Amino acid sequence: MAKGLAYYLRQAWKQPDSETQRVRMIEWRHSDAVVRVDKPLRLDRAHALGYKAKKGVVVVRVRVLRGGHERPRPNKGRRSKRSSIRKTLKLNYKEIAEMRAGRKYPNMEVLNSYWIGKDGMNYFFEVILVDRDSPEIKSDKELSFVHKTSGRNRAMRGLTAAGIRARGLRHSSVRNPKARNPMKFQRRQRIRHM
Repeated sequence: MAKGLAYYLRQAWKQPDSETQRVRMIEWRHSDAVVRVDKPLRLDRAHALGYKAKKGVVVVRVRVLRGGHERPRPNKGRRSKRSSIRKTLKLNYKEIAEMRAGRKYPNMEVLNSYWIGKDGMNYFFEVILVDRDSPEIKSDKELSFVHKTSGRNRAMRGLTAAGIRARGLRHSSVRNPKARNPMKFQRRQRIRHM
């Protein structure tokens, strides 16, 4: 049975050509941390995550530095108790990339993102952004939710796939939304009983 283009693209990305990737990443390292690209590198993945080749949809490549999320120890100005070296950032690299892309383009909403490569120092992601005020997006059934208030600042609120995963809600046994924020639910109950 004949396979489509998306199938062969998926197979090619399972074991990408190392020489081609190396040449690409040399170029990416010397470019800015957040760069707008003409078209997605992984077309099959982009389409699966909601990308459409139409006005109002943009793809950016984001470079994120690898390494631990621990903050460097401050060398002066506070006592050791306040040095905050034990606190670690509870975000994954993809979520960090989405947040940076969202900050760079404040008039757009982050739809989703996917991995495109890594080297010794960096991770590279492509982030799909949607212009919430574009008439083409407002009339699109699948993408019009970003225009509503509930679709604003998705990356910052952890509502993208990477954010949901970082918050531990992807395979959560808890299906009750009240249980996700118990303090909010208790406050509501207290007000009701007064």
